[in-house]
Amino acid sequence: MRNTDPTPRRRWLGLLGLLGVTPLLQACSPLRVINATVATDTHTVQPDQAYGPLPRQQLDVYQPAQATADAPLAVFFYGGSWSSGDRRDYRFVGEALASRGIVTVVADYRLSPEVSYPAFLEDCALAVKWAHDNAARLGASRRRLYTVGHSAGAYNAAMMALDPRWLTGVGLQPQALAGWAGLAGPYDFLPIGLSDVKRAFNWPDTPPDTQPLFHVKAGPPAPSQRVLLLAARSDILVNPERNTVAMAQALQARGAPVEVELFDRVSHTTLIGAMARPLRGLAPVLDRLSGFLQAPGG
Repeated sequence: MRNTDPTPRRRWLGLLGLLGVTPLLQACSPLRVINATVATDTHTVQPDQAYGPLPRQQLDVYQPAQATADAPLAVFFYGGSWSSGDRRDYRFVGEALASRGIVTVVADYRLSPEVSYPAFLEDCALAVKWAHDNAARLGASRRRLYTVGHSAGAYNAAMMALDPRWLTGVGLQPQALAGWAGLAGPYDFLPIGLSDVKRAFNWPDTPPDTQPLFHVKAGPPAPSQRVLLLAARSDILVNPERNTVAMAQALQARGAPVEVELFDRVSHTTLIGAMARPLRGLAPVLDRLSGFLQAPGG
C-alpha cells in the first residue's frame, strides 16, 4: 500500500544522504538510489522470465553466487496499493536474500485500474506455480517454497497461503508452501478508505472473504505453514495492532507456528528499505527474514 507520509521521498533521501549515497542521484527515485548500492558479486540474475502470456506476467530470479541443490525459494511481491510497482525497483530485495543463500523470485502482477480483485491474486498464484515447477532448475527445493511480501504484496503472500482458491486454481494446494512472511501487511482493511484501494477492490462491493484475517478466523485450523510477521511499530498507513498483531494472534489461536516482531526505528516504507545495504542498521529485517527462510525444517 502507498505511504501516506507527506514527505516520503524527502525522508528516504534524507536517510540516504546521511549515508553519503545521494549526491550522484538526487534526481532519481529513492528505490533507484538504493538499487545503485546493490553488490554484484553475491548473486546471479535471470531477468524477464515469463510466467504467463501478458506483459505484466514476468519475474526476475536472483540466485546465490554459491549455488546449492536445496536452497530455500522465496517468491516476493512488492507493495503499491495494488496500483503501482515494478519488479526492477526491488533488485535490492533479490540481492539481499540471494546473498543469504535464498533463491528469490521478484514478480510483477497486473495492477489497478487495468484490473481489480481478484486478477492480481490470480497472477500471484501463477508466479508461485512457476517457481514451484522450476525450483530444481533454479537450485532450490520445492519443499522450502515461501511467499513473501511487503504492504499490498504481504496481502498477496498471505492470500496464497490462507485462501485455497488461488493455488488450487493453478493446480497446487496451499500445502505446497512451507510458509509465508508478511512485512507491514494489510490483513483486515474493511471498510476501505484509500481511493486507490477502493478501485482495486471494487468498493463498496467488496466481500469479507477478500480479507486474509477472514480466512484464519472463519476457516479450519491453520495448516502447518510457518509464518513470520514483521511491521513498524509506528506505521501510520497499515495499523500494526489491527493487522500484524491481530493476524499473529488469530494464527496462534488456530495452532499455526508464528513469529512476530514490531520494530521501533522504521516506518511503513523504510521497513522494506532496511533490507538494503545502506539502511540495514535501522532494523534487523534481513536477519529476521533470512533466518526464518533458512531455519532447519523450513
